[in-house]
Amino acid sequence: MIISSPSDYREAARRKLPPFLFHYIDGGAYAEHTLRRNVEDWSDVALRQRVLQDMSSLSLETQLFDETLRLPIVLAPVGLTGMYARRGEVQAARAAASRGVPFTLSTVSVCPIEEVAPAIDRPMWFQLYVLRDRGFMKNALERAKAVGVKTLVFTVDMPTPGARYRDAHSGMSGPNAEMRRMIQAMTHPAWAWDVGVRGRPHDLGNVSRYLGKATGLADYIGWLGANFDPSISWKDLQWIRDAWDGPMIIKGVLDPQDARDAVAFGADGIVVSNHGGRQLDGVLSSARALPAIADAVQGDLKILVDSGIRNGLDVVRALALGADAVMLGRAFIYALAARGQAGVGDLLDLFEKEMRVAMTLTGAKSVSALDRTLIVE
Repeated sequence: MIISSPSDYREAARRKLPPFLFHYIDGGAYAEHTLRRNVEDWSDVALRQRVLQDMSSLSLETQLFDETLRLPIVLAPVGLTGMYARRGEVQAARAAASRGVPFTLSTVSVCPIEEVAPAIDRPMWFQLYVLRDRGFMKNALERAKAVGVKTLVFTVDMPTPGARYRDAHSGMSGPNAEMRRMIQAMTHPAWAWDVGVRGRPHDLGNVSRYLGKATGLADYIGWLGANFDPSISWKDLQWIRDAWDGPMIIKGVLDPQDARDAVAFGADGIVVSNHGGRQLDGVLSSARALPAIADAVQGDLKILVDSGIRNGLDVVRALALGADAVMLGRAFIYALAARGQAGVGDLLDLFEKEMRVAMTLTGAKSVSALDRTLIVE
């Protein structure tokens, strides 16, 4: 199929992937109201159009945690990225590095830290959950430091898994899940050869290194479920804040008071996020939550935002509402599934082109010029 816009990659991914993988990345929690609002609410943000502003020197470059980014975009941590393309984390990291933006490796990646970091020429970011197994957390942090990770992303909105009903219907979980996944793989030969055969091992690379044994998809669901910790609080992060000497970002903030608590804790940044609508259905979209959070803490730390961002115009809207940068999750996974590293690189190029058009037509000559004055209330 012809790919001419970021949204085309979703359909391309749907065609190529076995249903259990497509619906795992595409779905949300409960009835998926927040999942839909995440996308719709960005679209509802109206921008002021300006003309005759001499936009010949437009720049999309920005500084974030002492890094120079060619675009105000970071690839978000996504579990099992290596199931969407052969050694998918490596391919996505290379695409990000080639476009001058950071890649964030998930705790539950297929490729381990030690495989991804040496594959790129810039430091990657690393994401960690607060888990019951503090030994795993300590081990992961030590290994991240050893390969040159500077920026740590803590996901805090998963003290318990969300109710994701699509997974049971698709074969990701539920009765006879393993057999259903096998049948689906057989009916998607391009994926089966590229990832199913050539993309092995299909284990949780970071977890396997710690446990000293291979892990599989069943372990992904079981190990994570057993290790989520509903008792977590700010004090459970303090030992990490004390030990980690690089930027530390708290991901999963939707309330201004939680943002203020992150400032008091000493975080360097937050990600305004509802986990892509995959945790608690019915909460605010990130687009709706962002302005109040920016009003509460802007200037005290860096503000990133994710959930529902599907194109370069959404990035412009997010920065105008108060974000310093955005994180892309589903958008880059669709592209990775469709065309691997080349797809992710092309997606970032499409985002850049769309941002340039939007900024030219709003009169914003730089990322720092994107603010509330561009928003039509």
